[in-house]
Amino acid sequence: MTGFASLPPVTAAESAAQTAAELQSSEVGILQDIHALLSGRQFAVLTGAGLSTDSGIPDYRGPGAAPRTPITYQEFIGEPGNRQRYWARNHIGWSHLRRADPNDGHAAVARLEQRGLLTGLITQNVDRLHEDAGSVNVVDLHGRFDQVVCLDCRRLFSRRMLASVLEELNPGFLERAQAAGVVEMAPDADATVEDAGLIESFVVSRCPACAGTLKPDFVYFGENVPKDRVERSYAMVDAARALLVAGSSLTVMSGLRFVRHAAKQGKEVVIINRGPTRGDDLATIKLDAGVSGALTWLAAELPPL
Repeated sequence: MTGFASLPPVTAAESAAQTAAELQSSEVGILQDIHALLSGRQFAVLTGAGLSTDSGIPDYRGPGAAPRTPITYQEFIGEPGNRQRYWARNHIGWSHLRRADPNDGHAAVARLEQRGLLTGLITQNVDRLHEDAGSVNVVDLHGRFDQVVCLDCRRLFSRRMLASVLEELNPGFLERAQAAGVVEMAPDADATVEDAGLIESFVVSRCPACAGTLKPDFVYFGENVPKDRVERSYAMVDAARALLVAGSSLTVMSGLRFVRHAAKQGKEVVIINRGPTRGDDLATIKLDAGVSGALTWLAAELPPL
């Protein structure tokens, strides 16, 4: 894969979202079982990277996903060179992923909320596409990639503003990166680039308020999810009569704990995901299918409360 032109399309018009009409008969049969289970009940929704793949944002662990070792918080704060590499790659990834549009799955979740079916939405994604689609009661469990936080003064800044600063500090960088070739992208706007010299030329911005260290405002591996987000998410599950997981492999405990919590309370757990998950043994019903099409079907068929 070389250059930006070969990356997956991200506009709504060109989206590869699977529609409900494309579902296989076997999938519709399981969806009918899910429909019977969820009808007349308010439920919480937990989403992962598999929901945003139809918007052109690759996932970490889905079928065909390239193996990745994301940077940890300790690596990020430990070495200036790590921060330089990360910000250079993030600047490339941001220039692509900021153009992503919500897909049919995001729209379906928003319709479920608007019809009073949800106690809340917990997302492991940082892309903010749920909010763009119209969802309101959302916990961005792992943070949001449209904000940057200073680790010293704790001020928040717009990622769009920082992009302008980075472009001024690194004129022509994105053009050189395109010529060098983007190897792969990740859901956190990270991009793998083959040209080490390009990375070493990148100038990192300091905090405009205190000259401190800037970091994207999302949770790295090795960081804890803020307590208030966890408590709010548990409250959504507690208020629900069931939990619907869509597009998450539940590999990390930050999401799996809510499935375990729901199951411990004796609540129904529905998982829709392409491929196995760590929560499959706790699921009342598991559907191995495209997430966008399945959610579109449910949003069309479930009656409002």
